[in-house]
Amino acid sequence: MKMNHVEIDDTFAEGFRLYGARILITADSKEIAHTAALCATGFASSTIHCDCEAGIDYFLDPDSTPDHRPGVVVIFCVQGKDNLDAVLLNRIGQCILTCATTACFDWLPEDSITDKTIEVKTGFKLKFFGDGFEEKEELDWNGKAIPLWKIPVMDGYFRVQSTFKFTKIAAGGNFMVFSSSAKELITACQNAAIKMNEVEGVVLPFPGGFVRSPSKIGSKYNFLTASTNHTLIPELREKTLDSCVPEQATAGYEFVINGFSEERVCTAMKIGILELCNNTSVLKITAGNYGGKLGKLKFNLKEILSL
Repeated sequence: MKMNHVEIDDTFAEGFRLYGARILITADSKEIAHTAALCATGFASSTIHCDCEAGIDYFLDPDSTPDHRPGVVVIFCVQGKDNLDAVLLNRIGQCILTCATTACFDWLPEDSITDKTIEVKTGFKLKFFGDGFEEKEELDWNGKAIPLWKIPVMDGYFRVQSTFKFTKIAAGGNFMVFSSSAKELITACQNAAIKMNEVEGVVLPFPGGFVRSPSKIGSKYNFLTASTNHTLIPELREKTLDSCVPEQATAGYEFVINGFSEERVCTAMKIGILELCNNTSVLKITAGNYGGKLGKLKFNLKEILSL
């Protein structure tokens, strides 16, 4: 299949399930809320060696937040039910509580709540930092009472919702793009990432939205669970028998997409692929699958582009 001049492989991305939480950070200014969000979502590109995958979803104006202050919505994607509490406790406690003027609310999408949604008592546990000076509070917003804890800090109180929700999400949506120009490809990928990030409820966890170090399951070294995917490395094209890199390609990048539904992931993938196909240096787009070792979700490139 070709789109414009770009070869689209007849293949699929192999995805899997993670647990997802979405929170709202508010502060006295958009800049401060953004700073807290960047800190809270740091070191969160891949569950291979990070405790979660995370990123910014979108920004909110003061008239759309419970405390009528500027807000930033962020997503955390966690592997394993036993790790949910610790991820939020550490990241809210160390990166948001500590940031000037912030508050923190549960912001899980309503359409993602099911009978299997899990609640963690992050705010309740954080309130012990108040050492007995913490206070309970309710905030009325949109006809609902939000239970909060007020923890005394040097600029007033840190307000945090008592509980936060996690639900199963679609993770590991992916595609790889190859180009004859490394410089042009970076610009094309940056533009694609900007448009993909406009899909609400989706996160691209790698720096800038794409990654230059594709991985495969396993390694020749038995102490590694993942290693470089040599089939996707242009510099190794002549050194391997199973290279997927087209002849004229000098560079490639991979996009990884997590979202609160498979439909959201597919929408973001389609937007990104269509944007990349407008760049004349792009040669080929493919996707990664691993024989079912990674997960049961399938994001078929041809089906996505026909949506």
